[in-house]
Order: sequence, then C-alpha cells, then structure tokens
Amino acid sequence: MLRLGYNTNGFPQHELGDIADLLSVLGYNAIAITPDVFHLDPYADGVARARELRPRLTDLRLAVALETGARFLVDRRRKHWPTLLDEDDGAARRLDMLRRCFELAVALEAETFSFWSGRAPAGQTTEETLDRLCHGATALLDEARGSGVQVCFEPEPGMAVASIEEVGEFLLRLDREDLKLMLDVGHVPVTESIGPGALIRAFGHGLGGIQLDDSADGVHEHLLPGDGEIDFADVNQALHEVQFAGLACFELPRHGHDPVETARVAIRDFRKLEGVR
Repeated sequence: MLRLGYNTNGFPQHELGDIADLLSVLGYNAIAITPDVFHLDPYADGVARARELRPRLTDLRLAVALETGARFLVDRRRKHWPTLLDEDDGAARRLDMLRRCFELAVALEAETFSFWSGRAPAGQTTEETLDRLCHGATALLDEARGSGVQVCFEPEPGMAVASIEEVGEFLLRLDREDLKLMLDVGHVPVTESIGPGALIRAFGHGLGGIQLDDSADGVHEHLLPGDGEIDFADVNQALHEVQFAGLACFELPRHGHDPVETARVAIRDFRKLEGVR
C-alpha cells in the first residue's frame, strides 16, 4: 500500500504536533513538513523543536518528507526570493536557508529533502542559470552524503527549471546520481504534453518522492484530487508498476481554510483507488 502524507503548508493555523496527531488519526503514514515562520523556523529554534517532535512522530509511526517551498521565509517582502540563481549574496542567502532546513531534515530523520530552482534573474543566460543551479545542488548533495536523507529536485511551473526537458538538461550538467526527482503530479499538465502516469513510468526508480494535487486547463492551482483533470487511477497504477516505495504527500496549501476535512477527503478518495488495480 502506498504511504500517504500531507504537507503542513496546508495547515497554517495548527501547531506541528497537533497536525501530526490529526494525520495519524486520519490514517496517514507520513507528514510532509515545510519549514516556515510558524513551523520549525530554521532561523529561530527550529532544530531544537524538530528534535522534540521526532519522538512523537516515531510514536505516531509517521515518516517525514521535508520540502523547502516557504514563500517568504528568506525575504519577507518578495515571494520565493532570493534563489540559487541570483547574484552571489542572494544565492548565498538561499543556500544558507537550504542548509538550515537540511539540519531540520536530519533532526527529523526525514526520508527526503527537496528544493527547486527559483526564477532566473532578467538577462541571465541558460548556461549561467545551469551553472549556478549546479553549484547550489552540489553543495547540498555533498552536505547530505552519509546522512540517510535523500535529496530531491522539484521542477516548478514558472521557474527556471519547470519542465522535464529542463530537468534533463540540469541533471546532465550536474552529473550526479545521488539527486532524485520530486514529482508534483499537479504540475505535469501545466508543463508537459504527457500525463503524470506516463512520466512516472518513464522515470521509474529515479523518483525520490511524489506530491499529490490536481490541476485543470493548464493552470497551476493545487486543486484537491478529483477537482481537476488528472487521472489519479492511472497515477496510482503507474506508482504500483514502478514499485514506488517512497512517500506520496498531498500538497494543498490553498485549502488551509479547511485542512482537516480536506485531509480526510484526500486520503479517503485516494485509498479507494488502491482497491481498483
């Protein structure tokens, strides 16, 4: 049975411990944590809080994925800024944040740690973009060596590396086998001409983790699965075919107004698919 989790960015008004308790009661096997100003702030006491939380997660039998997509964690005025692609000071600030978040991943004994490219500054060439991204990714991978945490890269619509073709160019330039793909199935219809099931089958063992959300009309919205156009029966079947053993976590930040009911419906409906293979 697929191990399902839910991302804390969809629970903006709950304490992490309470989120973990709720997810366990609802039948989840994992929690995906997005460090943010109210959830394990890496610039405050995040590591200490992560160490305090770890025994509770063990008792609840919740595995951990850690992702680094907080919107205003580094800069309170500009969303998702700075990035690994910015000028030296900006890139250094982003890398510092990622390293701080990686400390959290280690303290939480997370299975995966994921990051994305960000937008390229105006006028930056593709070569410069790839070089800067490879520099940051190499630093993270080197730091992760021997930690037991799998580092993953997530293509994100609207960013410099958004499509699978762009991911391929990046991975070819990086030339590291220790970086895996974090695939958000809701992004696939926005950036690709094939469905997420086909992409899962193509990547197979190169998948480090899965994020679950829906989309419609090529719009990047993070809809509740079933509210868009994605064939989640095929997604589930594809994950079964490639013998995916990682974590598949719902990422529904736009449903933070009613997270408990959303989390309940999401796992209920996805578990139904597992009975129709």
